[in-house]
Amino acid sequence: MGFEHILVERSGDFATITMNRPQKRNALSLDHMRELIQAFSEVGESSALGIVLAGNGPVFSAGHDFADVVDDDLSGVRALLVTCTELMTLMQQVPQPVVARVHGLATAAGCQLVASADLAVAGEDAGFAAPGGKGGWFCHTPMVAIARNVGRKRAAELALSGDVIDARTALDWGLVNRVVPAVQLDSAVQDMLERVTRGSAEGKGIGKQALYAQIDLDQPKAYAYAIEVMAATSQLPDAREGMHAFLEKRKPRWQPRS
Repeated sequence: MGFEHILVERSGDFATITMNRPQKRNALSLDHMRELIQAFSEVGESSALGIVLAGNGPVFSAGHDFADVVDDDLSGVRALLVTCTELMTLMQQVPQPVVARVHGLATAAGCQLVASADLAVAGEDAGFAAPGGKGGWFCHTPMVAIARNVGRKRAAELALSGDVIDARTALDWGLVNRVVPAVQLDSAVQDMLERVTRGSAEGKGIGKQALYAQIDLDQPKAYAYAIEVMAATSQLPDAREGMHAFLEKRKPRWQPRS
């Protein structure tokens, strides 16, 4: 994979996709987002069991690149936001768990990346914001993802104030899963990946997609959907292997990701 704005590396069972525009604070230009979409698509179809999203330079991501937006017309900006939404949705559609490795600032669409990742581990130096509330262009699309993580009142505070919250507040509000000293960030991400990729890769991929499908349904519809998925997946080879292994008191032998 030859990219201009990102790096893609594979180490064992895990792949790392790194935003690599440090001079632009990893701002999400249209070309940058298209590369991220290509990378997530290709890694999503690979044998990797987990994916890390990281950023090079002083910050994780400063959000949209205003150079792409400032003089563009309505249809151009709409197309850029559609591409951004495609990226955020794809992160939740790939079968592997996606862990955001957050350092420095994650603002606007950069914060949206954190909120769209399945899991997030942040360094104590990290900060999070939807700064449109104190500027001229409100963070409408970032707040779709952010609000689904932190709830209505906290989302309103973030969106309307535009203020940065620190990593511990982000943890308390549900935007990230763990906060660690900066020197422990890589090991904490590795630990998270190892824990969330145990078990059947096939079962986990279906489970991730079903989680997102049911989470915004009302309870009766969510149960109706989950019953059908859980009944169907009981017939998978890995499901039966897991149950046999438990009953036989042995380690399961999972099928590898193809």
